[in-house]
Amino acid sequence: MVHLVYCDNKEKVLNKILEGNKTMIIRCASGRKIPHSRVFKDEKLYFMEKGSKKITAKAVVTDVQNYVKLSDEEITKTIEDNNSKLQLTNKQKERWHKKCLCLVEFKDVEEITPLDFDHQGNMDDWLIIEKIEDVVVGTSIPYNYEKSRF
Repeated sequence: MVHLVYCDNKEKVLNKILEGNKTMIIRCASGRKIPHSRVFKDEKLYFMEKGSKKITAKAVVTDVQNYVKLSDEEITKTIEDNNSKLQLTNKQKERWHKKCLCLVEFKDVEEITPLDFDHQGNMDDWLIIEKIEDVVVGTSIPYNYEKSRF
């Protein structure tokens, strides 16, 4: 599987990734939600800046940490222990302070020739797909939420 990750444009997340400062992505919720337990080592991540409709970078997953039912202290400790890779601002730490965490570490980041993203319906900020062409204008297929269910 491959993963399409939306990056927050206000916090310049994609810039941090391309500069090599950020080597881990966080996603969390009050309950398990995609990509929790659905992303694995050696899978590909593709990145796009939210609102741009352009997929512009890719990387390879090196490690994944999934957590459920964390206490407030455990959430804070987990985020702080990984913040050298996450590069979160205080505002982002507040946003991601949730009981279920998914931390995805990656390597081999490279910019790619921009691909036009074919947005459909209300897609989440993390898509799990068979291949990146499935969400690219001209080769896309109707997005199937089947791969996003637990």
